[in-house]
Amino acid sequence: MPWTSFHAQVHQTLRDRKLLPSGAKILIAVSGGQDSVCLAQLLLDLQPLWAWDLSILHCDHRWRSDSADNARHVRSMAQTWELPYHEVVAALDVSTEEKARNWRYESFTAIANTQNYTHIAIGHTATDRAETLIYNLARGSGAEGMQALGWSRLAHENSCIQVIRPLLAVTRTQTGDFCHDRQLPIWHDTTNDDLTYSRNRIRQQIIPLLQDALNPQADRHLAQTAELLTADVLFLQEQAQILYGQVVENSGLGNSGLGNCDQLHRHKLAAAPLALQRRVLRLFCKSVLKFNPTFDQIEDLLILLTSPSRSQSSTFKGGAIGVVMGDYLTWRLS
Repeated sequence: MPWTSFHAQVHQTLRDRKLLPSGAKILIAVSGGQDSVCLAQLLLDLQPLWAWDLSILHCDHRWRSDSADNARHVRSMAQTWELPYHEVVAALDVSTEEKARNWRYESFTAIANTQNYTHIAIGHTATDRAETLIYNLARGSGAEGMQALGWSRLAHENSCIQVIRPLLAVTRTQTGDFCHDRQLPIWHDTTNDDLTYSRNRIRQQIIPLLQDALNPQADRHLAQTAELLTADVLFLQEQAQILYGQVVENSGLGNSGLGNCDQLHRHKLAAAPLALQRRVLRLFCKSVLKFNPTFDQIEDLLILLTSPSRSQSSTFKGGAIGVVMGDYLTWRLS
């Protein structure tokens, strides 16, 4: 195996970010496309340095008539690599991107739990991260949404299995070049050609346009922006949680009709930076009303922080209304 600068880059990323410890038992999700095949080959090449226990997992969504052939292709690659192979076939409705993603992660977790894997490696790249940023930006997701696709996350909130993305500093061009240089057999997923999917339009139309019109490295720079946002959002979330505990209290009156008597000291919150005001108000809605408010609803509540007593917001989910009662913002039913 020739050692390349690409190997050195990924090896250094794994060391710096402590993503995959030595001796880890790793399940590699392989679709057969260039990114996942590149990831599997890289981890196999680096295995002697890290003493990993590697296995391959393929998820057959049954979206296409050739999906079984796709699975056999990945199984053949696992045999060539002399790695254990696991396969799951969709028996549920995975007709949308969200359903498919949820099913995949449930499948990852189930196999990992059964076979005692400690980590699940996913082939998301910097280009995927750039696409996610554009997608969420267009949907108005805010900074939280735009910093999605982090380096690691728990497979499930009650699980200790880590989902790892070792290639987030690598572009799709790099994975393609690696697969070409190593003559790795890539399976072309025709689903990726379907422009009815938003992700495909971003991948095939918007990213190339940005690269041609503005910057050939647009995908890499957008991914770097997402990395910066991740650190910023984490800090702001921590500060918002601290501030929430300082400005929200229980009134003990029990007259809201909502089953929760929390109220917010609006003058204390108004003295905080605007970024924290918005986040605390979002937490206030989630805690009491159990839903995620829109941008307009948060702006509606912001006005109440400095409004006269008995001012009120528009109606929220479940008929709730934000009402100013002296120094406090609270909820009541309309």
